[in-house]
Amino acid sequence: MEKTRIHLVRHGEVEGHEQKRYNGQADVALTAKGGAQIGMLQLRMERLPVSAVYCSDLGRCVEGAKLLAAGYGLEPIPEKDLRELDAGKWERLTWDEIKKQYPEQWQARLDDIVNVPMPEGESLTNLAARVRPVIERLVEKHRGEDIIIVAHGGVNRVILLDAIGAPLNCLFSIEQDFGCLNSIDYYADGNSVVRLLNG
Repeated sequence: MEKTRIHLVRHGEVEGHEQKRYNGQADVALTAKGGAQIGMLQLRMERLPVSAVYCSDLGRCVEGAKLLAAGYGLEPIPEKDLRELDAGKWERLTWDEIKKQYPEQWQARLDDIVNVPMPEGESLTNLAARVRPVIERLVEKHRGEDIIIVAHGGVNRVILLDAIGAPLNCLFSIEQDFGCLNSIDYYADGNSVVRLLNG
């Protein structure tokens, strides 16, 4: 049966990652290690029959997507709706800073991570609502082909949960390491199969 295979990549390691900070849609830079992670991934993926490369339009994804796309003689196509969850007022704050400055909102989000947005930011429901149409469009556009998407931890988890039919409240049941690779097959009958997770 005809399928679209998406090779779903998380961007490489970013500056300040060890601080448990919400980067959200801030344009943080990759570390040297982050660039190397994508370089190793490019070598691993060089024989795949990729016809297009898409990415979030944030720099940490564009940089990695350019490296991956170059191996196929392609240019990455940025998609704004593949940006990470908008953290609003919490952007660039550490978890400890948020707990101190926004204790009630922090607890409310813990109690309902799916529907409660970050202050002036998004909820997981909002994130899914903008990511899902992009995936549906690309799957249909590239029937019978392999494509690469370079995105973010939150975005990738939404895509993977949808692929296995799991609810959004299972978001943190899936790990997405920096520079990891996932592989998902989307069939014409609407079924999908995750072939590789956090590889």
